[in-house]
Amino acid sequence: MSATGPAIRVALAVAVRSLPREAGLAYEPKFDGHRLVIRRTAEDVVLQARSGRIVTGAFPDLAAAARRLPAGTVLDGEVVVWHAGRTDFALVQRRAAAATSTRAAVLAQSLPASYAAFDVLELAGVDVRGRPYERRRALLVDLLLPLGPPLQPVPMTTDPELAETWYETLPASGIEGLVVKRLDQAYPTGRRVWRKLRHTDVRDAAVVGYTGTPRRPLALVLVPAGTEDDAPLVSSPLSAGLRAELVAALAARGTAGEAAGGEAAAGAAGGSAPTATIVAIGFGELPFRPLDPPLAAEIRQASTRHPPPEVLRLRTDL
Repeated sequence: MSATGPAIRVALAVAVRSLPREAGLAYEPKFDGHRLVIRRTAEDVVLQARSGRIVTGAFPDLAAAARRLPAGTVLDGEVVVWHAGRTDFALVQRRAAAATSTRAAVLAQSLPASYAAFDVLELAGVDVRGRPYERRRALLVDLLLPLGPPLQPVPMTTDPELAETWYETLPASGIEGLVVKRLDQAYPTGRRVWRKLRHTDVRDAAVVGYTGTPRRPLALVLVPAGTEDDAPLVSSPLSAGLRAELVAALAARGTAGEAAGGEAAAGAAGGSAPTATIVAIGFGELPFRPLDPPLAAEIRQASTRHPPPEVLRLRTDL
């Protein structure tokens, strides 16, 4: 393993609507943060986002803490920022969007990050992904408890009653639900095998367009999965980090990302991207730049139409 090695493919979870209760299960709180893989190499520390992007520079505080890990260690977990007694997803996005080392260092002081580790994939150079979760959990606790914050193992229980209590009471702390795993299960690299039970309505959506410009997009135009109609919605304003991701995705597509028939409109407008109009409650007719084929995103909705859906991340894995 090296800093330039291939990206770690993380385990994924499928959504469920009720708490699983069969024998042999473990329950963990689901933190509302950014998925982060910590790789402690022989040379230094590499922090990898779920997409595979290296984000070490955005979290110098976590990188410094991870240098205490033994070389050849790989952890899977969630980076969170605590504020006023609860985790704050917007503050994590702010940390992740730090574009310079100076800004990242300032934010590390004012908005320190914590790492909620829920699995160990490699320990002292030994790949442990094939071992049962119950064994990996013991290795994780033995590794991190002596180190202390900001690297901490997530709480875990095998008691479904306690898990249900967590589910009902922890949302006040910013915990968005539970992740359920089998005790005898190997680490399911790149597969949706774990189960997740969430309070909020988190779902995938097709990104059929965006407002703003290709260099400064403002919001996404979305068609959420599982809706009865195909009426598009306009998201809440994008964070700086999501804007940067979208700009990169648009640049990678070139003109192929614009809707069919848009080239003529672009030429008539002196090279600007094509626009269309939609009707969205609270906005009226709003011009946007269409995407064909659409991108994909994960969104959080409090209700169908109001307030606008919050974009959690672009689904670059789809």
